[in-house]
Amino acid sequence: MVEDISEQKLSEEYREIAENRLNLALEASDIGVWDLDLIHDKAWRSLKHDQIFGYDSLQPEWGEAVCLQHVAPDDREMFRQGFKDAYQTGKLFFECQIIHKDQTWHWINVHGRVLYNESAEPMRMIGTVSDITARKMVEKEMAIAATIFNSQEGMTVTDADKLILRVNNAFTRISGYSQEEAVGKNPRILKSGLHDESFYQAMWESIDTKGVWEGEIWNRRKNGDVYPEYLVITAVKDKQDRVVNYVATFNDISVIKAAEDEIRSLAYFDPLTSLPNRRLLMDRLKQALASSARSGKEGALLFLDLDNFKALNDTLGHDTGDLLLIQVAERLQACVREGDTVARLGGDEFVVMLKDLSNQTLEAAAQTEIIANKILESLNQPYLLGSHIYNNSPSIGITLFNNQESYAENRGDDLLKQADIAMYQAKNAGRNNVRFFDMQMQKNIMERAAMEADLRHALAENQFSLFYQIQIDKNNHVIGAEALIRWEHPSNGLISPIDFIPLAEESGLILPIGKWVLESACQLLRVWQQNDLTRQLILSINVSAKQFHQPDFVDQVCSAVQNHAVPSNRLKLELTESMFLDDIEDTIEKMNSLKDIGIQFSMDDFGTGYSSLQYLKRLPIHQLKIDQSFVREIAVDGSDQAIVRTIIAMAETLNLNVIAEGVETDEQKQFLLNIGCSQYQGYLFSKPVPIEQFELLLRTR
Repeated sequence: MVEDISEQKLSEEYREIAENRLNLALEASDIGVWDLDLIHDKAWRSLKHDQIFGYDSLQPEWGEAVCLQHVAPDDREMFRQGFKDAYQTGKLFFECQIIHKDQTWHWINVHGRVLYNESAEPMRMIGTVSDITARKMVEKEMAIAATIFNSQEGMTVTDADKLILRVNNAFTRISGYSQEEAVGKNPRILKSGLHDESFYQAMWESIDTKGVWEGEIWNRRKNGDVYPEYLVITAVKDKQDRVVNYVATFNDISVIKAAEDEIRSLAYFDPLTSLPNRRLLMDRLKQALASSARSGKEGALLFLDLDNFKALNDTLGHDTGDLLLIQVAERLQACVREGDTVARLGGDEFVVMLKDLSNQTLEAAAQTEIIANKILESLNQPYLLGSHIYNNSPSIGITLFNNQESYAENRGDDLLKQADIAMYQAKNAGRNNVRFFDMQMQKNIMERAAMEADLRHALAENQFSLFYQIQIDKNNHVIGAEALIRWEHPSNGLISPIDFIPLAEESGLILPIGKWVLESACQLLRVWQQNDLTRQLILSINVSAKQFHQPDFVDQVCSAVQNHAVPSNRLKLELTESMFLDDIEDTIEKMNSLKDIGIQFSMDDFGTGYSSLQYLKRLPIHQLKIDQSFVREIAVDGSDQAIVRTIIAMAETLNLNVIAEGVETDEQKQFLLNIGCSQYQGYLFSKPVPIEQFELLLRTR
């Protein structure tokens, strides 16, 4: 019997073609297919199924139990419950993490349907599985991005044409513009009008060439208020290096700027007359000396003291005396040129600094005398003090300065002393007089030259030593010490750093001296680690700007710590504010590198320098050190109290701790404790002492 099977063969061929197409489609879609026999827990799978679990070929055994072994432990209960629910609902769906054959973690998506027999008993489950790891990573990144976008910093995203696409809630809070009002607009809606075109040209030149710009800028809120902000604009580019977006982040720094202005005002201006105080005068004098060195022109200091001022205070009271001081300040300012400085040192003492006089000494002296006589005439005019008519006169001492290097580092102080001496000569001559200082006695020139020569031999001859001043917390527990260098001169005895460090800075000798201090400190820390009494102490050393800005400074510190095998978190570097004036980015990079290995930082003499407070939040410092000039009169001086309170409040805002130096009385310590300063250093606890005395002090506390 012959059977025609051509139709059957054709059907098998079509079926094979269909299966091949299905397999190709499944492989192209990266979807694995499975068919599970629920009775025998055996499964047929496509090759892609097993590849998703990390296998190159189909595995001989597979079922629900085998699959469960690959499921992440935290997801196994969900896996079991998913299958259990599917038996009831007929549908399976869940996402879970699995452990690949190579022990890497992946996310999978599982779909399935249950097939039942005539008795409604589940017999088979057929479904698909796909690897969704990439999708999960994108979702995670999007969630992180959403969190960042809704941070406390204002954020703006624009397109390549600088039209706003999106803003966050902080943008609305700071600027006053809602998202609906901002989207589609140019960020120029925030323009304050306080910057000229050259400012914006420089900004966009930086963005176009470097891809980023950051700095302070004044912008305007919706209500018209102008405010300062710290702004960072970054260009976002595609794979073809074309700009597709600009992202701006900014912070309202009004509070920081206000604090900066307050500290600067309290630190540099006399609260009664609003004239520059001694600190600002000395800064301007330093600049004038540098200018004189460049131009060759002379300058002058006039030291004024009001005659019989004490008698006025004693008879009419201090309020009347203050009225006189205010009017004297106004008259002095009217007597000088725009570029000159009138300062009040305190009490009834004023200083006038003249600059850019003639480059001929006699002619400069004549110019100065003309202004001095003008001041005499003005201050001799009657004053109306409340209901009192009062007459007063000044005594004026004058010293000239020029471009000669005659006074070394302390030149400004020397000039002030000279003018002060000349003023007393004017008083001795009968008051209401002007006198010039006699310039013939300059023996300190030879003394300075001799000291520099001796200083060059001091390091090689082991004449330096370190003294240690104890640091205490509010509970009188020792927390550490500051290492202070001393020079044991063979003939002049112990020399304070005040007398030789400025000279070392100027001559460049500060570099080998600073390295010696670093190595000596680490050597001591190594010894301290062997003793329970000293193991937890932190040792602070001073680092000069010239030393810090060496290209290999970070390597020097790392080598010293490693060579002496000391814990780096026991070493603290004290830096001054002036250090941050030059190349702030390099400074921050070095500090971060050292912070990463555990080194701590303290900003020394805080409040006396000139660095912008906007950088404080970027600097990885741990501590602010209140300068002793603010502590000395803190119990009685309202200005010093206000400055210290402001510093402590700022430190709390920035999560920094504070230590006060120069604490000499219980009254000072108690006042500092009351306003939030809980760490101290000063003669109240101990003067700087050699290591033997310091360790004895530790044992006896």
